[in-house]
Amino acid sequence: MKIVLLALMLIAASASEAVAQGATVSGVVRDAQGVAQMGALVQVLSPNSSMAGAAFTDLHGRYLIANLVPGRYNVKASAALFMPAMRGNLRLRTGAEAVVNLTLNTLFEPAAWLPVERRKADEPDDDWKWTLRSAANRPILRLANDRNSMEISSSLREPAHHTARARASITAGDGGFGANGIHNVLMVNRGLDDGANVVVRVDYGTMGRPYTGGPSSTIAAGYGRDLGFAGAQRTLVSFQSHPELVGSGNANGLGAVQMTSAEKIKVAGADVEAGSSLYLIRTTGYTTAMRPFLKITAHPSGSWTVGYRMATSQDVQSYAGLDAVEPAVPVAISSRGRLRTAAGRHQELAVGHKAGRGEVRVAYYIDSLDRMIVAGGGALTAADVQGFTRNSQGGILADATTGDFRVLGPGYHTRGVNITVSEPLTPAMWLALAYSTGAGLSARDEGALTLQTVETNLAPEMSQTLTLAVKGKVIHSGTNVRASYRWQPARVVTAVNPYGAFGDQAYFSCYLRQAIRLGRLLPAGMEATVDITNLLAQGYRPVITQDGHMLFLAQAPRTIRGGLAFNF
Repeated sequence: MKIVLLALMLIAASASEAVAQGATVSGVVRDAQGVAQMGALVQVLSPNSSMAGAAFTDLHGRYLIANLVPGRYNVKASAALFMPAMRGNLRLRTGAEAVVNLTLNTLFEPAAWLPVERRKADEPDDDWKWTLRSAANRPILRLANDRNSMEISSSLREPAHHTARARASITAGDGGFGANGIHNVLMVNRGLDDGANVVVRVDYGTMGRPYTGGPSSTIAAGYGRDLGFAGAQRTLVSFQSHPELVGSGNANGLGAVQMTSAEKIKVAGADVEAGSSLYLIRTTGYTTAMRPFLKITAHPSGSWTVGYRMATSQDVQSYAGLDAVEPAVPVAISSRGRLRTAAGRHQELAVGHKAGRGEVRVAYYIDSLDRMIVAGGGALTAADVQGFTRNSQGGILADATTGDFRVLGPGYHTRGVNITVSEPLTPAMWLALAYSTGAGLSARDEGALTLQTVETNLAPEMSQTLTLAVKGKVIHSGTNVRASYRWQPARVVTAVNPYGAFGDQAYFSCYLRQAIRLGRLLPAGMEATVDITNLLAQGYRPVITQDGHMLFLAQAPRTIRGGLAFNF
């Protein structure tokens, strides 16, 4: 009997030692949206696919698999409506405690809408009462431990509380075309209980002397919400009034209504963005314009991307283009008795590759531009506008407070290549270098260019452009920085690759936003901003008016604005 007891004690001791020396694997299983997944099955598999251990995740997506023999394993997570996730070549030593977090993805990241019908009289009573499954609210069906019943559970995201943020700012300076003078801006951002978001922005501008017209004003409202298929939707509606804008055809003021709607969705592993902008513009009459866009990005591997992009407006070309809720001034110019706007189509094929922490992107594009808007500046007078109307077949729209103007230029077809290399300088700061080839509008000869003959004397010319840009936040000071230097030949007065990432920036331009902290002397949330375009006034092409004084065409005339903002 003593021998038997001694043997049992030795067996128990060896078993406890084996348990103490066994390895452990634990972690959290989430979906692509970061939502913890309850009821997911996690398996630890040996190289020959035999199962060494398994567990279901709890309410918080956590799992624990203990008592594993040291060796090499694969960890696999699977759940209903998901594709399995695998972590391979996990080496466990005696007593090791490995943490393996896994992310589950679906083929389409769907929201599955089940038919909603009244329960029939003869339909058995059960617990199938949900009608919506989404990435954030996905039911999980699994067998209970007794294998004779099923349990239905759901990882529901808690309803979001009402959150609201507001920002009031005042800016002043020469803001250029349609943005001169003092502007008072109030923006409110509010989150709703269903996860949707509403943003309202009001801009009231005062021009100051000697301008005696009414103030400019802009009211914009945006609404965004999550959709199924791991997608989202945004809508932006805005109204703008610019009484300071005058032009040919006796245009006295410009008003515009813009409605932009965009969606993004995942389809077969690709990111798809689609949307369009609808404009209603009034100057000497009314005109409408529809500007759609489409963007598709596929991920054939973890480090490669392949994409196609089609855009018809330089202002909104993607889903992210609706972030700012600050619409640009839509330009409509009276020419030959009709209101005309810029029109064109940009198509692009791109390939991107992650190189270390940075990325290299190469794109080939084709532009078909029906009409181009050419920017200019100088001491433009009312007599210049009237003279342009009488003696030109083109059209002009001018800002009476600054002298900045826009004229219609001819359209053209071109194609080119864009190469962009980006690299993080710090965790919060990025550096990008971009090179593009293509055509831009340039004077046909080096002689004097008159304002009245701009439309006929400008022609496309093959050229190239190089841009160096930085964007991000200075960690120690908290300064938000967006700065770039974009070079192209001065004789080319429109942007090369105007639909490119830096097509709206010319020469040296920068934006700075700095929080102001002076102890208790100033309230928290104060910020100072500086916004500069073409600081060195480069790239100007002289233009002679009818009475002999000089104006300039430029890809982007110089503007300087500064202001204060208060966040609360």
